[in-house]
Amino acid sequence: MRTLVISRYETSTNTPRTNPKQSACAILRRNHRIGLFMKVCGVDLNSNDANLCLLSLEDELFQLPDFRSRRLSLTSTHNASDLRYFQQTFAKLMEDYKVDTVVIRQRPIKGKFAGGAVGFKLEAAIELIADLDVVIMSPTDIKESIKRNPIAVPFAETGLKAYQETAFNTAYAYLMQAKYAD
Repeated sequence: MRTLVISRYETSTNTPRTNPKQSACAILRRNHRIGLFMKVCGVDLNSNDANLCLLSLEDELFQLPDFRSRRLSLTSTHNASDLRYFQQTFAKLMEDYKVDTVVIRQRPIKGKFAGGAVGFKLEAAIELIADLDVVIMSPTDIKESIKRNPIAVPFAETGLKAYQETAFNTAYAYLMQAKYAD
């Protein structure tokens, strides 16, 4: 794995990891410390797929840990058993990685970019998981948060797939909102 450390004043690709047990493919460092630790899973729902990105923030370091699943799919949209299987798989994944919060990008109900019925089923299945903190974040809030706190590394250098970019932006925006909350 390649580690990338970026601060506001320096850029280096050969900087050693602070903890050798961490397997991060991108670490973003800022100059001030607040002592916050949070592990967030960003979710972008497209038709019958949930695109996932796990992002954690610990002592001003953003980490993209190895994650066994980049995308979860609902195989059959007409069976309740398949929807339960999707829900159980998602719950087990969040439990295994000890995710604090799941952040779902909100989709419009009406209009040109409206979400489909299957996407809303997936959203409901995720929201109804017991003992899981789920937050729905609007695209406007995501853009505003990223505008105030731009991402310091180009997306191509994170090692994520292109379809995970929206999920990554959602998780990053939530962490920035949580970090700089008034």
